[in-house]
Amino acid sequence: MNHFSYKAGAARIEFGRGSFARLRDLVSDLACNRAVVLATAQQTEIAQSAQNHLGPTAAGLYARAVMHTPVEVTEDAVAYCDSVQADCLISVGGGSTTGLGKAISYRTGLPHIVVPTTYAGSEVTPILGQTEGGLKTTINDPKVLPNAVIYDPELTDSLPLKMSVVSGLNAMAHAAEALYAQNRNPISTVLATEGLSAMKDGLALIATDPNSKPGRDAALYGAWLCGTVLGQVGMALHHKICHTLGGSFNMPHAETHAVMLPHTIGYNAQAVPELLKPIARVFDGEPGPALFNYAKSIGSPVALKDLGFNEADLDRAASIATSNPYWNPRPFDEASVREMLQNAFDGAAPPHATE
Repeated sequence: MNHFSYKAGAARIEFGRGSFARLRDLVSDLACNRAVVLATAQQTEIAQSAQNHLGPTAAGLYARAVMHTPVEVTEDAVAYCDSVQADCLISVGGGSTTGLGKAISYRTGLPHIVVPTTYAGSEVTPILGQTEGGLKTTINDPKVLPNAVIYDPELTDSLPLKMSVVSGLNAMAHAAEALYAQNRNPISTVLATEGLSAMKDGLALIATDPNSKPGRDAALYGAWLCGTVLGQVGMALHHKICHTLGGSFNMPHAETHAVMLPHTIGYNAQAVPELLKPIARVFDGEPGPALFNYAKSIGSPVALKDLGFNEADLDRAASIATSNPYWNPRPFDEASVREMLQNAFDGAAPPHATE
């Protein structure tokens, strides 16, 4: 066994149906009594349920979270938290709300509890992506990691099928890139493989029956594992491209990850096929094409053009995504990224290794 370094996250995890009702207990365990609930405008109903669980410890509701965590929204939310004398934060929702909670916590030091309603996985990472001036930047700091996470599959039972699919594929992207990360280790590979397998099985059940409780349970379990591994190792080409498309072109986060995943993994698989063998086993085929076929089989979008991306912006996207050097297992340049983006725009299958 080679030498390796491994550090586990410090977040407390509560997993299981009905665990949402324990929210007030977790706030009490943090010695807090003025919790602000964060949400998007579309999720005020579930945010109000969180307030009901909190009872007298609920200090307010801020329901203005949006995609890509714009700095100006964070600053407004910090001012709101100050105005109600908040002593902790409760993020209820998907990656947009979790990102806002992380950004506030990072700036203020307020404890942060997350209650995910999608499969984003960012709730168990010390990573904060935020947007300012049309560019998305990333902070990786232990202070960003939430203090506790409540995984209650009941909160995902009503997640629309389309969002379930793209959110799950977004989670898979974390695990897929973890397999070839520079600082990977045996534990991160086990987590990534188990996360991919659980999410694959869960999404397949949900695609057949959106009300499948075993499917929902498996998908949320997979999201936890995929998110956990994202917080422990570095990411590469896939996440860089998706951050470019999201931060500079305001593309929808989960959908963009879902479309790009087969292309980026297929590109890197030609350089590190051994490291990506877990994907070949789980999805029964060459990684890029197998992920593409799986995504289509569960109803995922497979083309950037169907997400509203403008073909005239492909050149600029490739330029931005390659403007700052970063590690990737296979060398790339603006031309190779431009070709990959064109395939993703068209909805074409990633090329096989022999092509």
